[in-house]
Amino acid sequence: MPHAAENLIDLARYPIHEHGTSRDALLARVRALLTEDGCAVIKGFLTPAGIAALTAEADCVSAHGHRSFNRTNVYFTADDPSLPADHPKRQFFDRSNSFIPADNFARSGPLRTVHDFPAFDPFIRDCLQEEKFFRYADPLADVIVNMAEEGNGFPWHFDTNNFTVTIALQNAEGGGEFEYAPMLRRGGENFDEVAAVLNGTSDKVKVLKLEPGDLQLFRGRYSLHRVAPLKGARRRYVAIISYVEEPGMVATPERCKQLYGRVLPIHYERAGMRADAYID
Repeated sequence: MPHAAENLIDLARYPIHEHGTSRDALLARVRALLTEDGCAVIKGFLTPAGIAALTAEADCVSAHGHRSFNRTNVYFTADDPSLPADHPKRQFFDRSNSFIPADNFARSGPLRTVHDFPAFDPFIRDCLQEEKFFRYADPLADVIVNMAEEGNGFPWHFDTNNFTVTIALQNAEGGGEFEYAPMLRRGGENFDEVAAVLNGTSDKVKVLKLEPGDLQLFRGRYSLHRVAPLKGARRRYVAIISYVEEPGMVATPERCKQLYGRVLPIHYERAGMRADAYID
């Protein structure tokens, strides 16, 4: 049965489809938070029916999630023996997580119905105030669900995408806090501050506890972040919708293989198409 976006998004509380004072006030609040530290949360963006529908869809395709258990640095790159042993590029951490790739979510399904709602992209673009704003062109990664189980977490890392939009769908029984160090990489790699986060001496780390239905806007390419390990039998589901600064961008083959377990021809064809010179 087709889904209607107005049943999934709480448009009465957040009239993103109607230009006026309510939308303007919401934009002002979100922009202020993004300016302050690159992160903004809109509580209860989904309706209870929306939460249920998107969670049920994630359950239905969960068997297609790619589970990976390895060691990685914050840049998802190989070791560089030419650097000192304590350099951030040489600090590797256990990573255990699962991603359900984008090609498992039908166009008529609830997740893509939210994403394809005509007012959704313009609202996100207006929040970010970015003129160069495009949907991620990666067929495995434009709209995905992160699936994590007890013991899983995601160590400190920077995102490949400049702008990441997430919707919390289901929390684990415990753990799973979102921790981030705002805007460390704006203007440069800032290896000293990255090292301070990794060794636990930074005073810049903030902690968020997201609830099902919350919409989060995050500049994860610039802010180092992680997800704390989970506790309990219930899975944690988070939908991830990605945007970038240039059209046609996709993940690197190495990153794609790590996160989704497979690589498509488009990842090799478009390797190196980035708008910046950051490591990953």
